[in-house]
Amino acid sequence: MTIKAVFFDLGGVIVRTEFQAPRQRLAERLGMEYDDIEKIVFGGASASRASIGEITEEEHWRSVMKTLKLPASKYERIRDEFFAGDVIDRELLDFLRSLKPKVKTGLISNAWSGLRDYIVREKFDDAFHHMVISAEVGVAKPDPKIYHIALEQAQVKAKEAVFVDDFIGNIEACKKIGMQGIHFKDAQSALQQVKALLQAI
Repeated sequence: MTIKAVFFDLGGVIVRTEFQAPRQRLAERLGMEYDDIEKIVFGGASASRASIGEITEEEHWRSVMKTLKLPASKYERIRDEFFAGDVIDRELLDFLRSLKPKVKTGLISNAWSGLRDYIVREKFDDAFHHMVISAEVGVAKPDPKIYHIALEQAQVKAKEAVFVDDFIGNIEACKKIGMQGIHFKDAQSALQQVKALLQAI
């Protein structure tokens, strides 16, 4: 079956924390371990609620600030420092842009309400025909509904699509509904695997 759509995850794939130092410094300044601050930002109840759009990203960060016992008004500074080591993989994005004339390209991301604005601000919304963001659709990976939404938007069948994600559970979930899945470990090997699937085009 010819692949007609290529979907990528964002966090850990297109945007990766390549430099741990800013987050490490923030953790040390707050008197905690690196893993502790990650759990507060990504692992708490408000993070889960924000991921399915029950609360806004700003509300989530205000909850984080409350946990950290810091003034809510300073959340933007803490947020920016937390993400200061993140890098956008522009080569991956260029690859997706190169695919657009041949196949549908899409994003399937578990993310908070601010993601679309971030993508537009960083000028890479043009890499995708469609973007499925969990906070906007009210459902998050690995729930099969989010994959079906992406397939419906791209107007392709599950067997005609491939999805690249860094969490093996999300890959297993997409395979259960019939999609091809590539577990992202590094950009080079992921691109090689996508290209191999697309050779029939």
